[in-house]
Formats: sequence, structure tokens, C-alpha cells
Amino acid sequence: MKRPKTAAERQARVAGILRRLDEMYPGATCALRHANPWQLLVATILSAQCTDKRVNEVTPGLFAKYPTPQDFAAVRPEILANDIRSTGFFNNKAKSVVGAAKRVVTEFGGQVPRTMEEMLTIPGAARKTANVVLGTAYGIPSGVVVDTHVQRVSARLDLTKNTDPVKIEQDLMKIIPKERWILFSHQLILHGRALCVARTPKCAGCDLNSICYAKDKTA
Repeated sequence: MKRPKTAAERQARVAGILRRLDEMYPGATCALRHANPWQLLVATILSAQCTDKRVNEVTPGLFAKYPTPQDFAAVRPEILANDIRSTGFFNNKAKSVVGAAKRVVTEFGGQVPRTMEEMLTIPGAARKTANVVLGTAYGIPSGVVVDTHVQRVSARLDLTKNTDPVKIEQDLMKIIPKERWILFSHQLILHGRALCVARTPKCAGCDLNSICYAKDKTA
């Protein structure tokens, strides 16, 4: 298809993308299972370089063993590392989780904070993690979650020219309505898993196919 040339045409195309995403993934939400903001923070830290499926297999036993942030703050990282070994990079993740727990307990009274500024002071919580927790746990649209799926799909849809996650997020926040940031992130992540996969995307079955001009489209 022809690339939109005017701002109005680009805006109309984005609206079309959002409309089709709504039709494809109307109830999109975070795949990480959690009962409260703290559990989501832990699960998100564990999800780095790991599948959500694996994290969801580990966290039920983990949260049964350590029910509160105080319990996580009290455990030695080398002990916790064994509990989360199957998620990969377990030593670093254990240090982050214990550090996060100590920060949440000592600085925020055991409650995960509700602002980006405060979230970014927590070990293991960069912008992506903070956006996940603030958006999913609190319904606060602090930004757009940019994981590998969002990075890939937004590039294929020509919503950004950047490769740095922070710059990608800035690009998306400019063109996606703020009230859509949370849902949009979930939808792009699901789309990246279901159809717009890294190798050999399933373009024939994609409702975005007619308004997508990715270079690696398949027949």
C-alpha cells in the first residue's frame, strides 16, 4: 500500500491500526499471573530473557514460600537464586528482587509506588518494568511497554524508525492516544506472539496485512 504522506493520513492509518487491534485482541491483558502489584513486579523482573509461561510456572510456589515483600527482603540472594533458577540469569534476578523488596519495604511502607519517578528507584525496575506494573496493576498510563515484541511489531508497522527502546517508547507515546497506551502494549505483545513472529511472520492471517508495508512480509 502507499505510505501516508500528510499528518492527517498518518493519523488515520494509526486509527485504523488501533481499530483492527481492537477487533483482533479485544480483551488483551498482561500474561503474567499475579495477585497484587508486588507479585507483578517480581514476575516482571523474572520475565527478562524468559517466557511468561516459565515465569507463571515458577511464581505460584515462589509466592507461597515468600508471601510478602518483607519475606523477600529477608532472604539471602543466593537462596532465592535457587528458587528462580529455571528463569535464567537467576543470580542477577535474585539480587534485583531482594533489592526491590528492601526498597519497597524501607522506602514505601511495603507498597509498590504509583509513580514512574519512584518506580525507577527500585532495583530491577527500568522503564519497561515500571510501565508494566503501573499500567497493569494500577491502571496508570505512564508510558508504553516496549519489549522485544513491541519493538519488532512497531517497526514493521512503521510506527517508529528507532531501535532504542526508550526512543521507540517516545515515538509511540506521540502517536498513540494516552488512554490507549496500556491496552496497545498488551495488544502488540499478543500480536507479536501470535502472528507477527520474529521469523516468518504469518502475514496471510493478519488483519493488519493490508495497511502494513514491512519489508519482510510473507505471502
